[in-house]
Amino acid sequence: MNNLISRNLVRLMPLVALVGRAAAQPAPDEQDPFTFADFTWQSGSARTKDSFLGNQYFTGEFRIDDVFHYSFNHPADDTIGGSTEAWRHGENQVTQLGIGGDFHVDRVQGRMMTQFGQLATTTPRNDASPGRGQWQLDNMYRYLSEAYGGYHFGDPHRGVNLQTGIFMSYVGLWSYYNFDNWTYQPSYVSSNTPWFFNGVRLQWFPSDRLKIEPWLINGWQSYGRFNSWPGIGGQVRWTPDANTILIFNQYALGTDVLGDPDRHRFHTDDSIQHKWFENPSSWITRMASTLTVDAGCERGGAVSCTGGDKPAQYFLGFMAYLRAWHGEQYAATIGGGAIKNPGRYLVLLPPINGATALSGTPYFSESPGDPWTSWDTQLTFDYMPSQFITFRAELTYRHASVPYFSGPGGITPPGGNQGAPGSQLTDAMGNVTWRPDLVQDEPRLSFALLVKL
Repeated sequence: MNNLISRNLVRLMPLVALVGRAAAQPAPDEQDPFTFADFTWQSGSARTKDSFLGNQYFTGEFRIDDVFHYSFNHPADDTIGGSTEAWRHGENQVTQLGIGGDFHVDRVQGRMMTQFGQLATTTPRNDASPGRGQWQLDNMYRYLSEAYGGYHFGDPHRGVNLQTGIFMSYVGLWSYYNFDNWTYQPSYVSSNTPWFFNGVRLQWFPSDRLKIEPWLINGWQSYGRFNSWPGIGGQVRWTPDANTILIFNQYALGTDVLGDPDRHRFHTDDSIQHKWFENPSSWITRMASTLTVDAGCERGGAVSCTGGDKPAQYFLGFMAYLRAWHGEQYAATIGGGAIKNPGRYLVLLPPINGATALSGTPYFSESPGDPWTSWDTQLTFDYMPSQFITFRAELTYRHASVPYFSGPGGITPPGGNQGAPGSQLTDAMGNVTWRPDLVQDEPRLSFALLVKL
């Protein structure tokens, strides 16, 4: 009898092992969201597949973005304006040094990323909301790009995340971190729309291919509220298959103009990314495209969406890119886009004489109805010897319908900034004694080293 039992157990052992392996693997309907395929080809998310900085409770992250920009306008003060990625000409600069990561204990979540380098100055200067009230919000958050906590509720479906704090925006498709993107300089649709939000988001995953994420936030890339209304919005992300990503972002109701509580902002930002060729044995191994279309307006107060008895204040734009890979180590991207934005309410204010979004400047008007049309293009080459590093060379050309970019004379008065930020320089008789040199075009070369660990 004992021998019979032993022989039967021996026969059953392979079946037991098979059942054990099946139990260890999650069922297809229990996969983590967006893990059913390899999406590291997309723009806007890091292409890294491995992480070595962490344990079961913490996954560390280290980023550095070091860059050299060369503007063919040769501004005398080496100051580049009108960009969220380029600020100095002819110099090596650290755009960002980020240290942080993700905490995950039971169902409790947390994420923190620092931002040292140029972003610690240039990001806060584009937010005018600290001008309302006290406590220096622009300094308080200066060295943080992400800081939020949350909780993962296991039901319904693939779960729900409730998170609050400062988190990245997806509006415009490109990521805040240049390592994650196909280009260094994003086109205007991405560069002139939010990089971060401060508020609360709820992430619901009805399936492993769909995310529905509503937001309740302080405003349009703002540390605080501009007036009495917060902003509401959200994202729907759907990946019907391994080759297609659809992203729909919406924003509404925020009163995002300081001192104008009756002006409300509305915006829609919609993108598709599609990988339409993959052949590891060919010289070009992969090709993919992106298309983003944006539309929005402001209404109330002194402006309207469509014009009439009030100036029309709206935003229309697109950007499109094509990327080709040679193996996993080489890639080239070409593309660009254009925007039309009467009133210039999303146009970045040039830092003329130290001007900020709060100070404004008489040298560059942002009054209702002010005309604005612009376009740009980028040609980018990437060498990626490892999943953790990118060497990037990029040629950018940008054009505006009015003088906007730094010309040879620069945008800083002789001897440095003078008077209040952005103020006009005049003599005792009120005559203007200095003007910035603004031009309509900016050709630029960029060379960057990008690391993510």
